[in-house]
Amino acid sequence: MRTMENPLTPEVLADPVALTRALVDIESVSLNEKAIADCVEEVLRVVPHLTTYRYGNTVMARTDLGRASRVVLAGHLDTVPLNNNFPSTLRGDLMYGCGTSDMKSGVAYALHLATSLPAPRYDVTYFFYEAEEIESRYNGLHLVAQAHPDWLEADFALLLEPTYGIVEAGCQGTMRAVVVTTGVRAHSARSWHGVNAVHGAGEVLRRLSTYQARRVTIDGCDYREGMNATRIHGGVAGNVVPDRCEIEVNYRFAPDRTPAEAEAHLREVFADYELTVTDCAAGALPGLEAAPAREFLAAVGAAPIGKLGWTDVARFAAMGIPALNFGPGDPNLAHHPDEHVEISKIRDGAATLHRWLAA
Repeated sequence: MRTMENPLTPEVLADPVALTRALVDIESVSLNEKAIADCVEEVLRVVPHLTTYRYGNTVMARTDLGRASRVVLAGHLDTVPLNNNFPSTLRGDLMYGCGTSDMKSGVAYALHLATSLPAPRYDVTYFFYEAEEIESRYNGLHLVAQAHPDWLEADFALLLEPTYGIVEAGCQGTMRAVVVTTGVRAHSARSWHGVNAVHGAGEVLRRLSTYQARRVTIDGCDYREGMNATRIHGGVAGNVVPDRCEIEVNYRFAPDRTPAEAEAHLREVFADYELTVTDCAAGALPGLEAAPAREFLAAVGAAPIGKLGWTDVARFAAMGIPALNFGPGDPNLAHHPDEHVEISKIRDGAATLHRWLAA
């Protein structure tokens, strides 16, 4: 049983800024979301216009008003590990703390609207989910998709990820692979009897350093691909010429490429090397055509840009549900020890969402 007093009081829920700070001050590093999920569930259970369910540490609440369309507002409750940035602090217009940007300020939007807007123009499903920051097998949306796929059904989804108040459409796909160079072991004092696999990695690194990243525009949104070495493993002992070196490569690809096409391109770049794909997640096309999406863009009043990175919009896109990213945080500050969010951005974004849903 939770013994802490719930800081999400009616006064806090009424103010997205105060609500952001209260959420930040509930520690919720990935796999430790129970306390924050308990608090969120408790306040949603008593809201008369919502039906609330929980699966693990993911809380879902929904309206059932018979509207013609249903939209999803979703935000993850977890954060990366703390880094001397907990609890929150205020300095002028800035709120500092772990999760301020990524993405408890976005979660505050959803929780504020869920509790304060009884008759939105669409039926709304609110998701407050666990474990977005770690392996996909723990992700709350992934788990719900397996156990309760009907919970995710909608005509449009909005992920409240940090975008600095700009609509970011779709997302890139991501693929990880290991490229292997091989050689022959030898004593380092007589290295000419061997072939150094670590030295052989130089050609792999040269290809990566000279790689010309593709740029593509889809529905007016620009996506720039990237291919980079992220880890190198090699070596046997301090006096042995190594016979194997592994270079981990991360390929971020535009959403017009399928995972199969991305893998084919990766294998083309490293055609003469052993290559094993270790992880892949498809991207998501911009998703701008659904009527709720167009109406949301009109409420924002600015053109969207392409999302450079992977987000859970891809999970909705895979189910045929168009999805966009929108939140007050600066994505460049996500996971940063100096993570913070501008209070004015919180207020502006909350007003935009209210204008869209309450019109």
